[in-house]
Amino acid sequence: MQDLSITLIQSDIHWHKIDANLAAFEEKIWSAEKSDIILLPEMFNTGFSMDARSMAEPMNGKTFKWLRNMASQSGAHVVGSYVVYENPNYYNRLICMEPGGDFSYYDKRHLFRMTGEDKVFSAGNKINIFEIKGWKINTLICYDLRFPVWSRNSYDPDTDSFLYDAIIYAANWPAARVSAWDILLKARAVENICYSVGLNRIGKDGVGIDYNGHSNVAGPKGNFLEELREDEFIKRYVLSSKELLHIRNKFPSHLDFDSYQIKV
Repeated sequence: MQDLSITLIQSDIHWHKIDANLAAFEEKIWSAEKSDIILLPEMFNTGFSMDARSMAEPMNGKTFKWLRNMASQSGAHVVGSYVVYENPNYYNRLICMEPGGDFSYYDKRHLFRMTGEDKVFSAGNKINIFEIKGWKINTLICYDLRFPVWSRNSYDPDTDSFLYDAIIYAANWPAARVSAWDILLKARAVENICYSVGLNRIGKDGVGIDYNGHSNVAGPKGNFLEELREDEFIKRYVLSSKELLHIRNKFPSHLDFDSYQIKV
């Protein structure tokens, strides 16, 4: 493993204006430092919308092609979710686009019933892990943060390997519940002996919900790497392979992980 850099773009989102959001995030990507991964918020091209019929795109649509172009030009893995239509279903889908054009994706498993997301979207049934520079990265979305079993890491003693080394949450997490966001990001890092990366938006959406960011990276001991911020920012974080391996060797709680299976 080498050290891994990840850029978080904490930003407002133009409500239901795909072209405006793609243009704004393109400008932000170009102003960022060179990085291995660039993370965008949940539904970065529309805001957290239940108007799936109007906002959805096919997998080969405008936003997918934009992600491929951004990854190619920046040389980074560009990661973000948007509304995807696959007849007859709608998905809140997180795309992990590689610079060479290959990609993987994750469909949000835990749909936020308090806004009716579960009535509009279809739930995913599998996790997605991509590899970069010797790291295995698990990618989840917003409300998934509240469900530790779905986020749970595992360890194979026969191969001396973990399921993943860092977990990413792309979110639209309201300001009213941001204290839970702060706590859970740290908890996921500690219990899984990994880095926990959370990117949230700021501003107010089209239905009047306020967001105040608090995007950050929690290290394997549960410490945030930077101070919490509520303004717009573009910040590059470095995930230390030395620190991660040191914690895993010094405090090997993974040797006592419970064995389990998830039924979906």
